Amino acid sequence: MPLILTEEQTMLKDAADGFLNEHAPIAHLRQLRDSHDADGVSRDLWRAFGEMGFAGVIIPEEHGGSGLGAVEAGVVAEALGRTLTPSPFMGSGVLSAKVLVDGGSAEQQAAWLPKIAAGEAMLALAIDEGGKHAPSKWTTTAERSGNGFRLNGAKGFVLDGHVADALIVAALTENGLTLFLVDPKTSGVEIERTVMVDAHNAARVTLTDVAVDADAVIGAVDGGEALLEGAMNLGRACAAASLTGAGDQAFQSTLEYLRTRKQFGKAIGEFQALQHRAAHLFTEIELARAAVMGALQRLDAGREDAGLAVSVAKAKAGRVAELAVQEAVQMHGGVGMTDEYDVGLFMKRVRVLNELLGDAGFHTDRLAKAQGY
Repeated sequence: MPLILTEEQTMLKDAADGFLNEHAPIAHLRQLRDSHDADGVSRDLWRAFGEMGFAGVIIPEEHGGSGLGAVEAGVVAEALGRTLTPSPFMGSGVLSAKVLVDGGSAEQQAAWLPKIAAGEAMLALAIDEGGKHAPSKWTTTAERSGNGFRLNGAKGFVLDGHVADALIVAALTENGLTLFLVDPKTSGVEIERTVMVDAHNAARVTLTDVAVDADAVIGAVDGGEALLEGAMNLGRACAAASLTGAGDQAFQSTLEYLRTRKQFGKAIGEFQALQHRAAHLFTEIELARAAVMGALQRLDAGREDAGLAVSVAKAKAGRVAELAVQEAVQMHGGVGMTDEYDVGLFMKRVRVLNELLGDAGFHTDRLAKAQGY
């Protein structure tokens, strides 16, 4: 399959870029950051996301969504990367929605999917526990108690967990991993907002003898690993798309600066050394974009190698975006380090996205182990 967008997907891209450039440019991020907004996200913007069909891009039409696939989710994620927009799209519209679409009961889907698609609800997927993404090292437990379970443990880096209307918690049960739908107002749930370096939001969630009924289980008891892997792969591919968007936008800003900044009576973009660096960065961004597109297409096709393609995309996009923001700061010179210019904001966002659901080191190790190393 060609590694390019179809006509319909291109229309979605234009719509997402146009909407975010008008309603949530980088100035929107600055306003939320500088006003110390209590939520750190705009609920009005999330509802508008729902009205545009972006929030429910992967949610089936019978639940109010657009019924589209991974490529379309990646298109929206890349647009968010370009504008650095704080949005619950990743936590709600991608990770949580994917879990519910694949494994939610009819009651769970009816209760939450239409609200996510309409931008009326925010959900958060609570999985990571340590400083690094490590799916094999979870310690949160769920022990049977009466007709339900009691959850104990702590989660970190829970995207928009402080504003979530519901939490999807991964916990170890007797013979495997199980996912639970938890009301954040339940006794024993403590949530602490953590404003990240890029002015986006996450939370720490502590669970102390949190009682949930059996109907809080998503999918089957001990059967959460496959559900979670599907959600994480989609989330990783969308994070890679956001990295590509952020890296490319930083590159575009740098090109504009090279055209307008003058030194020794000429635009600095005329200096061959900078032209070579810009040309190299352009090719790297295009390679990353192709890797991301390939991973998203494999997810839509349900291919067995989709997970490995996702790891290739996440690792490549992360390293290229890191190069893009480093070059952007350096080519801007001293002013690139000031808050007045946006390139520093892109650098911070790339650092956070690189850690989300596994950095380049995690994914290269995943690839190596899959090939027997």
